[in-house]
Amino acid sequence: MDIKALRTAHPEHWNKAAAIRTLTLDAVAAANSGHSGMPMGMADVATVLFEKHLKFDPKAPAWPDRDRFILSAGHGSMLLYSLMYLTGYEDITLDQIKDFRQWGAKTAGHPEFGHARGIETTTGPLGQGIANSVGFAIAEEIQRATWGKKIIDHHTYVIAGDGCLMEGVSQEAIGLAGMQKLGHLCVLWDNNNITIDGTVDMADITDQPARFAASGWHVQSIDGHDPEAIDAAITAAKADPRPSMIACKTHIALGHAAQDTPKGHGALTNADQLKATKELYGAPLGDFEVAADVKAQWEAIGARGAETRAAWEERFATLSGTKQAEFNRAYAGEAPKKLSATIRALKKQVSEDQPKVATRKSSELTLQAVNPIMNETIGGSADLTGSNNTLTADMGIFNPENRKGRYIYYGVREHGMAAAMNGMALHGGARPYGGTFMCFTDYARGAMRLSALMGIPTTYVMTHDSIGLGEDGPTHQPVEHLAMMRATPNTHVFRPADTVETAESWEMALTSTSTPSVLCLSRQNLPTVRTEHKTKNLTAQGAYVLAEATGKRQAILMATGSEVEVALAARELLEAEGIGTRVVSMPCWELFEAQDESYRKRVLPAGPVRVAIEAGVRLGWDKWLMGERGNNKKAGFVGMPGFGASAPAERLFEEFGITAKDTADLVKSLIK
Repeated sequence: MDIKALRTAHPEHWNKAAAIRTLTLDAVAAANSGHSGMPMGMADVATVLFEKHLKFDPKAPAWPDRDRFILSAGHGSMLLYSLMYLTGYEDITLDQIKDFRQWGAKTAGHPEFGHARGIETTTGPLGQGIANSVGFAIAEEIQRATWGKKIIDHHTYVIAGDGCLMEGVSQEAIGLAGMQKLGHLCVLWDNNNITIDGTVDMADITDQPARFAASGWHVQSIDGHDPEAIDAAITAAKADPRPSMIACKTHIALGHAAQDTPKGHGALTNADQLKATKELYGAPLGDFEVAADVKAQWEAIGARGAETRAAWEERFATLSGTKQAEFNRAYAGEAPKKLSATIRALKKQVSEDQPKVATRKSSELTLQAVNPIMNETIGGSADLTGSNNTLTADMGIFNPENRKGRYIYYGVREHGMAAAMNGMALHGGARPYGGTFMCFTDYARGAMRLSALMGIPTTYVMTHDSIGLGEDGPTHQPVEHLAMMRATPNTHVFRPADTVETAESWEMALTSTSTPSVLCLSRQNLPTVRTEHKTKNLTAQGAYVLAEATGKRQAILMATGSEVEVALAARELLEAEGIGTRVVSMPCWELFEAQDESYRKRVLPAGPVRVAIEAGVRLGWDKWLMGERGNNKKAGFVGMPGFGASAPAERLFEEFGITAKDTADLVKSLIK
């Protein structure tokens, strides 16, 4: 690569791009940690994108109609931090660049949503950013159709590397994007042919442009160091109705001794090589030094967006007061005032009618009441709509012919669905939820963890939540999944016992602003256990006394979901023998744990025998059985010792000993 020729051909462009490269080298060297090569290789592409195409205003990072820029190759985080510093984002100062990867800095090793305004999503695990971008683009399409192009009309740009495209979730994402013809989505592939282990062909020979083309994308291949070619390709991408992939042929660690080698992927810290690279660039040699005229040019690029944003604000002001309030409410993540009354009315009706339905059906009943008053909800299912009960009649189907539709057929793409939902939540103005079988949280796990890490209120509807699904057998019967999800920080795991608790769980999910929710719902019918109407949302407390002992309290039965029915039946057996028994429904452990100790003590006082009943593994239950004033000599568990089996649900519960009689017998053995 002839660096001198590149410098001579486009000197102003070169100097702006060199600023990204030198800041990257200095920050990684100071941290003695990081990834230098990708920012150095993609600096030309990023410079053209920000200078010629990206609609943004660093002084208003949350402006709703900004273009979204997603660095899917998150290990190259210094590319993003350099761009933010150079263009004037207030959260990324030069001191933050100097503190790259250090304690308390906003410049974490990988970009993290919430650390600095302007970081659109957390991109550490490869493939997540490109999969998120599909959700960003879907949200933009729906909102453009809903609010009109004068209010919403922007693009989503992604820089992705070889690793992003090797991860399987990328195929789920690009297949969905191609089918949906998301024309405002543009992926810029850093085609540098290098991974940590060596050249890409050591592990992969996929023709990536052909793969994207086969998935319905507009594809171009260019020299990723030629600013004119980059500009022309992005211009063409914006004009095409399909999503676009631009294969940018680049050199990793451009101009460094490690160029085009696996070493170039990592931390380039040798002082002599760093100096030689800066000299080759014709850049200032001082640490973290950017020439004043170059910094001014970058700041001018950043300042340009203020006028565009002001024009948008003028257009927004022409909307009626009601529409402005609705738009702002949705973007603030606030539920409509009607939600609470709607949930209360549903609960009252259910307590009176006392239907016996599966909680997946209870969820559908709740959504039928909620979706018409929350136009920001976007539902979907991974090819299990009829099983998950996630579609309501008012939504309409989102597809290229109906951009106002709010329901998405994701196909068999659990991971892609979950990641896309995260993108919708991050875009703003959207409340995504999506369904699959609960055992397939295994497939969605990567994105579910990031929902929690980022603190975004994505809602996961996971049906067929136990051996109660029956004949499909152990491959589909989740036993360890509740424990896995409960082990994840900042996640609310709801396992409601009936329609009332399901409605309350949905209310909590739809009013959350910083925590994802998982609704674990049954396939089999369950009776209404909340027969006395309470206006208060008892599920919000996490656990509560559902049935009290009639005499001296000798036992407390704790249960969730379908096993609350078992607990109530066991209580009848025990009470008939004079053993006073309290039943505690525990639909959400995390919310119960957050209650004051005085409340937890009232629900779980010291003294009585405690038995937990749940058709899953025991892991996690000892906190409530033996902690919280419990006693291990007076504690027992009724649940799954291992995997399930193929048989009708009733037979399975009998064979695995998850019955009222088994529960009562265990209690009596512990009392003795």
